[in-house]
Amino acid sequence: MTELATGNSIVVGIDGSEASMAALRWATRQAHALDADVVAVHAWEPDGPRLAPYAPASARPTADEQRDLAAQLLASTLREVFGPRIDRAVRAILVEGSPARVLVQQARGALLLALGRTAHGQFGQPAIGAVGRACLRNAAVPVVAVPATDRLAPPLGVVTAPVRARRGAA
Repeated sequence: MTELATGNSIVVGIDGSEASMAALRWATRQAHALDADVVAVHAWEPDGPRLAPYAPASARPTADEQRDLAAQLLASTLREVFGPRIDRAVRAILVEGSPARVLVQQARGALLLALGRTAHGQFGQPAIGAVGRACLRNAAVPVVAVPATDRLAPPLGVVTAPVRARRGAA
């Protein structure tokens, strides 16, 4: 899919994790505050190289089966966040490709890119993963790393001032 976000959109990376659901919830609240749209993006890559070369052909899902599984993950994540009625401001996009590359490309021209992150680094790992780090390095728009929260914790607030690019050196 080549349809990119508009200047009045918030792009959200979706991978089915609790962190990406938190990012989608936050982005939807933020979009309502800014009168913007949300573009929920799930990028998937074919699994071919991950299987052993001697694995039987029946163990290898076809590209169509993999695409269907990716679409199911995106749809089930949206249902988990919104229930049976998806917010009208949300548009879902499924794209084949490297997640970091796809998210940076889809966010080009958007207000910002929202990604989920774990609340704290787990098992000695950083709180934001490789895809998030690549997006932070390469995105031309602001990137917001939304923590996966405890469901009992108050939700992360929204920014009520319009997002503007800074001029000059920081």
